[in-house]
Amino acid sequence: MDFLIEYGLFLAKIATFVVATVVLLSIVFAMSQKNKNAGERGHLEVTELNELFEDMRDAMKSAVMDEAVYKAEFKQQQKDKQKKAKELKKASKKAAKNGLEESVEAPKPRVFVVNFNGNITASAVTHLREEITAMLSLATEKDEIVVRLESGGGLVHSYGLASSQLDRIRKRNIPLTVCVDKVAASGGYMMACVADKILAAPFAILGSIGVVAQLPNFHKVLKKHDVDYELLTAGEYKRTLTMFGENTDSGREKFLEELQDTHDLFKEFVSQHRPQVDIEKIATGEVWYGLRAVDVALVDELQTSDEYLVTRAETADVYEVAYVLKKKFHERLGFAAEESIDRLLLRWWDRVTNNSNRMM
Repeated sequence: MDFLIEYGLFLAKIATFVVATVVLLSIVFAMSQKNKNAGERGHLEVTELNELFEDMRDAMKSAVMDEAVYKAEFKQQQKDKQKKAKELKKASKKAAKNGLEESVEAPKPRVFVVNFNGNITASAVTHLREEITAMLSLATEKDEIVVRLESGGGLVHSYGLASSQLDRIRKRNIPLTVCVDKVAASGGYMMACVADKILAAPFAILGSIGVVAQLPNFHKVLKKHDVDYELLTAGEYKRTLTMFGENTDSGREKFLEELQDTHDLFKEFVSQHRPQVDIEKIATGEVWYGLRAVDVALVDELQTSDEYLVTRAETADVYEVAYVLKKKFHERLGFAAEESIDRLLLRWWDRVTNNSNRMM
């Protein structure tokens, strides 16, 4: 009898715990749903790179220069800045008094920088479209947009959309520069070729202007084990090749026809944006390192993105623009898993196509 009483109390405790947990989870879920709309949208983060470069330079000076010399130089720089600000303010007042509409000192051109790190699905285009929309709301033809691009390519429709986003910049006649430090191949190069100017590091990989598709077929395995597989379609070419059915010569022929048409569209797109290239020579699926890519007009200059931006900062105000979307914990885990799968697939793909990166 005592055992039954204790067991009943134990069950009551368990039931109470379960009910309390369900109620707590319900409250949390309701709160998350209430704030769902507010959390769905991300926000822009704008970093002034001129100030960042200046801070780095000051940090180096403070570490290597004599302390007294550094302090004297720092004080002189502050005095010069204050003097220039006073002169500019005085000149502006004088101009306003005389009814001059234009600024006394012409403003510096602006350079807006965005980063695109592509995967097979080009998921970064979700952020890129927001960043471009924000920049186009302010940028003029006197400004410049720089895209630091890294991608080995992926799905045709995904990179087609990413390329179209960059084309929005060209249509507004705003100078567009793409910097490639590591790789812009296949779909990555489809994006890069939209730019007015392509810069690449000496050993960056470019090209791979081709299209590929492959899938396994388990028909013989199923047939061996007496497993029937039926595929019903409406439309002669609704499904040309399958993984489980018996593929036909006509299906393969149609699939290759579609593959060739996609390649032709790719070639036309590159030719339209970079008419200086010999498209038949470079559209073979081959890749070139930056040093060789210059010779076939895939890139315009050999230069890293760091070198270019530091140089531009001498004569322009440089801003890095990033659209940040705060991810929930399970989303961060999913994104990390997706990135890991992408890396594995890319390594496997490199081995299959004999275009794997050479180690030195």
